[in-house]
Amino acid sequence: MLGGFRDSFKVPDLRRRIVTTVLLLAVYRIGCYVPSPGIDGRALASFFEHIPNTLLGLADLFSGGALGNATIFALGIMPYISVSIILELLTAIVPYFDNLRRSGMEGRRKLTQITRFGTVGLCVFQGLAISMWLENPAHFNELVIVPNPGWLFRFITVITLTTGTMFLMWLGEQITDKGIGNGISLIITASIISRMPIAFHKVIQLTAAGEMHFISVLVMIALLFLVVAFAIIINESERRIPVQYAKRVVGRKVYGGQTTYLPIKLNQGGVIPLIFAISILTFPATFLTVSTNRVLQKIASLLTPTGGVGMLLYTILIIFFCYFYASMIFNPDNVADDLKKYGGFIQGIRPGKSTAAYLEKILNRLTLPGALMLTSIAILPYIMMHIDKRIPYSVASLFGGAGVLIVVSVLLETLRQVESHLLVRHYQGFLKKAK
Repeated sequence: MLGGFRDSFKVPDLRRRIVTTVLLLAVYRIGCYVPSPGIDGRALASFFEHIPNTLLGLADLFSGGALGNATIFALGIMPYISVSIILELLTAIVPYFDNLRRSGMEGRRKLTQITRFGTVGLCVFQGLAISMWLENPAHFNELVIVPNPGWLFRFITVITLTTGTMFLMWLGEQITDKGIGNGISLIITASIISRMPIAFHKVIQLTAAGEMHFISVLVMIALLFLVVAFAIIINESERRIPVQYAKRVVGRKVYGGQTTYLPIKLNQGGVIPLIFAISILTFPATFLTVSTNRVLQKIASLLTPTGGVGMLLYTILIIFFCYFYASMIFNPDNVADDLKKYGGFIQGIRPGKSTAAYLEKILNRLTLPGALMLTSIAILPYIMMHIDKRIPYSVASLFGGAGVLIVVSVLLETLRQVESHLLVRHYQGFLKKAK
């Protein structure tokens, strides 16, 4: 593996892409420390230290601490992801968006444009809601966060936070085009990794204070390795269905006649179902949290995954989106038609509808265990916090949950892209089996 890292910098194009990715991610992390004007960042940070297990603490984790420090990237990239989720759902329901998705490059360009405009609108709404929330000391136990409230502060906050999210969206696109890996995913991964040193420091503090036993720490570290192993299994496992192609004579040439396989992954959507579920769960609950109405605050607490109702809703959403995204990525009818068109068939299965039904049955059988494994890792931190109330989410998230799954999945995908660059240029990759 060390040879693979060394070879990565021998290829000029790959070296340029890696350096570009690192520099752009460094720009993002620097922006996470640029304060938004008119907000007492220290007072807000002290407030967030006391709410690590809430939805706001979860949002702060995915923004890399930018929300708790009231910086220009406080909204993070989540508004863009939320709008993308809404469009994905509309694509499966509304024929107009489905036609755009199927109409090639021009349709995808139109969908991208709609996503950007939707992100701006959502950022304006969230920025206004956050500014009004920050102005009211009643939300912070009479702690003054905004010394000079008013419409001028609200306007500046909306412009600042909206511009920050749009810049992050542009930064992610630049990483995807000129760097290595998916830019949006790498930004989220950088946010999660940036909080890990703080979590490790918290573990040391709890151990030194006697609130956490040393044996418990060793058990949690072993659990971390186990979770990472399961996360790799979920991402890499696949069912390979043998496919036979009949011989075809085109002119004087003979095509086909070989046997290959059709891979169906155990988890088709990767971490996308988790991101979908988190966004759907946190979007309404976050706004209910900032309300002063006790009934709305009670509903927000019920939606928190640390409770029984919230954990059940989180589980249902993950399983639902696993099936939903699997049906979008792997369409049995389209795959069966393509096999029939090119003379491919599965032995013992008739081409056409029978093949589609067979593939759909296999897809459903694979999606269920994959969804259950994904769910078990996702809710593990909340189970740990439920067992021991002293464990904050920042510590529990080290040993499972969406954060670990996202980091493992994104790093695997990025390493896979680096590996493909190396193998194309006849360099040794990270894995010996890649030969």
